[in-house]
Amino acid sequence: MKPILLQGHERSITQIKYNREGDLIFSVAKDTVANVWYSVNGERLGTYNGHTGALWCVDCDWDTKNVLTGSADNSCRLWDCETGKQLAMLNTSSAVRTCGFDFSGNIIMFSTDKQMGYQCFLNYFDLRDPQQIEDNQPYLTVPCAESKITSAVWGPLGEFVIAGHENGEINQFSAKSGEVLKKVKEHTKQINDIQTSVDLTMVITASKDCSSKLFDSTTLDHIKSFKTERPVNSAAISPIMDHVVMGGGQEAMEVTTTSTRIGKFEARFFHAAYEEEFGRVKGHFGPINCVAFHPDGKSYSSGGEDGYTRIHHFDPQYFDFELEA
Repeated sequence: MKPILLQGHERSITQIKYNREGDLIFSVAKDTVANVWYSVNGERLGTYNGHTGALWCVDCDWDTKNVLTGSADNSCRLWDCETGKQLAMLNTSSAVRTCGFDFSGNIIMFSTDKQMGYQCFLNYFDLRDPQQIEDNQPYLTVPCAESKITSAVWGPLGEFVIAGHENGEINQFSAKSGEVLKKVKEHTKQINDIQTSVDLTMVITASKDCSSKLFDSTTLDHIKSFKTERPVNSAAISPIMDHVVMGGGQEAMEVTTTSTRIGKFEARFFHAAYEEEFGRVKGHFGPINCVAFHPDGKSYSSGGEDGYTRIHHFDPQYFDFELEA
């Protein structure tokens, strides 16, 4: 089926997120604008205007009431999803790289970059306490001196945050004490993306070492590996099938020297149990920076370096086959 092309950004897409029902898609890019779209037809619903730097991350809470964005303008902002009004602005010393609401929507976390003499911090704010927001004082700040956080998600029950680091490590940071609960290092290079399964029991990583790996979100036990010949920028787990989709391509700086055919700019589907690739979807004119499955599993979206977001609707039953053991 022909993909729906969303054209609302002037620069490369950095992250896309569905809300829980899947009727909305939030997209952020390096052009300072956060957009929200209808996922069924790709119509743009509105924008969240206010940031003055590239946006790195976006998240939406459980009941699609608030939206969180993090930017290179050294701020993390909270928005009213419906009206686009800015509810809060949390200033930081360096760029905000990752952000997210916990399961309840009451607690937010975001991590800052290691730059301009500042080290990387993971901050936790409780939205039920207006004083924290007013004073710009998180109830918990965790310094990450060794290696900066490049991607992070909340674990089950909001007890900890699972963070991927520049050196390939994955850590679990407690949301109460900030201590590192578990630590593994299965990747050899930077982790570009971490996403959870629909029931939060598993996380999938995407790394510069040309692989994507599946982990148990509580124990961080390594379950499966999916290997490619290009850096993986993003990976997502299907909510209804044993499938994962991965997007990547070589470094953006090298793109001008390669044709799209050689650049491997396809979204790639792997079987989660057999670790075998069974399909590719072309479309982007540059590396894919982010992928996300619709919560019903019947479509997925990809955002690319070319500034486009593509929504692909498909019938997952076509992919329901037994691979040769």
